[in-house]
Amino acid sequence: MAYEAIYSDEALSFLKKLDDKEGARILDKIDDSLAEPEHFFKRLSGREEFRLRIGDYRAIARILKNEQKVFIISIGHRKNVYEKK
Repeated sequence: MAYEAIYSDEALSFLKKLDDKEGARILDKIDDSLAEPEHFFKRLSGREEFRLRIGDYRAIARILKNEQKVFIISIGHRKNVYEKK
């Protein structure tokens, strides 16, 4: 059973700033990974979050196994997306 993706306001705001082609590519990759999120998302060292690599971009997420949901916390360029807020 596929998981459901839930996006934070921060992630949606970042997607709106991108051009349509890049935004669609990121959304497609996230949608493709929802069938098996444990396979595509890798756990971040020392943190509870996971990351999904999408070219030069990364999606930071929490996988909620009990609820079958993937909460996308943030999306950003690989050079600064890992900075804790």
